[in-house]
Amino acid sequence: MGKLNIKPLGDRVVVEPAPAEEKTATGIIIPDTAKEKPQKGTVVAIPDPDKDSKISVKVGDSVLYAKYAGTEISIGDKDYLIMPESDILAVI
Repeated sequence: MGKLNIKPLGDRVVVEPAPAEEKTATGIIIPDTAKEKPQKGTVVAIPDPDKDSKISVKVGDSVLYAKYAGTEISIGDKDYLIMPESDILAVI
């Protein structure tokens, strides 16, 4: 993972979503039209720390987030989500 040239503001974090599942547990291939949006990913950017910042995740944490969380952005050939930290449900 290279350096991401984006710094979220306020209580927002940038998450790189995990790839969508290609197969079911029984081996059935899932077509693109039926794939679920992933609900887990890796934190790749957080705001600069300051005395008012209370971000509890750190870069590199694997997280679970709400199903329709965040705003999708593309940087280069990668897709990311910018979301409030409150949309993160758990660190895994």
